[in-house]
Order: sequence, then structure tokens, then C-alpha cells
Amino acid sequence: MPKTIRELADELKVSKQTIQYHYQRLPTKNQQKDSQGKNMISLTAERIIRDKVAKPLVAKDQQIGSKKATKDSKENNELIFTLRREIEELKYQLDKQLATKDQQISSKDRQIDHLTKLIDQQQRLQLATVADNRRLKDHVQKLSGQLTQKTNDNLSTGNDLFNIQDKKSKIAKQKIVKSGSNKDGIHTNRAIKRWWKFW
Repeated sequence: MPKTIRELADELKVSKQTIQYHYQRLPTKNQQKDSQGKNMISLTAERIIRDKVAKPLVAKDQQIGSKKATKDSKENNELIFTLRREIEELKYQLDKQLATKDQQISSKDRQIDHLTKLIDQQQRLQLATVADNRRLKDHVQKLSGQLTQKTNDNLSTGNDLFNIQDKKSKIAKQKIVKSGSNKDGIHTNRAIKRWWKFW
């Protein structure tokens, strides 16, 4: 069924002048007019016009597609560049954090070594102190045993001396009482007093 120039232009989404231009270059046998004198496009003429109009549209679409691809490619490149920059920044921050953590771990290791040495020294000192305390305790017990023995010996010696002196004073008293008088003829019942008896 024949179409008008306007119908074909609307169908191909091109301007009416483009269809008119291609229609006028068709061979005269393919050009038709209706009863009112309007140009009518037959099926054969439509195919020819479609081919001619479609080729520039395909080329134009390719150009648009190429421009769009270039634009998309630029956007992709910018996106890739931005992402790479962010990745590099994150790597730098991560490396910095890892270096800081390594320093902290190294510092903690040194502190642990120092504290371990201090604990070892403390344990050695404690063992030495315990050994010294045992030796001193044994020495004190030994000395107290000797002191107790000497005290007992001294007490028994002191008691013996006291007993001896007590016996001497009794003998002296008895002598005085027996004698009954001294040179002057005065009778005294006094006993000789020695300094240890004042206690």
C-alpha cells in the first residue's frame, strides 16, 4: 500500500525534507502521484528510500555510539583512576597502621622481657633471703642453746657460791656466839654482814 512522504518520514523518524530529497532522485518509473497530485511512495520506492536513509542513520548511530563509547570510556577511565587512587591511599594507611602496630608489639615484647628479668631477679633474691633466714635461725638456736647451758651452769655455780657463802656466814655466827664476847667483853650477837647479803 503506497504511503505519503509524511507517513514514511514519521515511520523512519527523519525529516520530511530528507524523504523528499531521496524521492526526487528515484527513477521516474518509481515515482507515483495520487489523484490529487500528491507524491505517493510505492513499496519498491519505500525499500530504496529506506536503504538510503538507514545507511546514514547506521553511520550516525555508529558515530553517536562511538562518541558515547568514548564518553563512557573516559568516565570509566576516570572512575578507574579514582578507585586506584583510593586503593593506594588505603594501602598507605594500612601500611602506616601496621608499622605502628609492629612498633607497639616490639615495645610490649621489650617490656615483657624486662618484667620477666625482674621477676627472675625477685625470685632469686627471695630464695637467697629464705636461705639466709634459715642459716640465721639455726645460728640463733645454736647460740640460745649455748646461752641456756651457760646460764644454767652459772646459776648452778652461783647457787653453789651462795650456798658456800651462806655456810661460811653460819659458821662465823656460830663462832661469834660461842666465843660470847669480844676483846672488850661486850657480848654481841651480830653476824658478819657481807655485801652480797644486802640483796
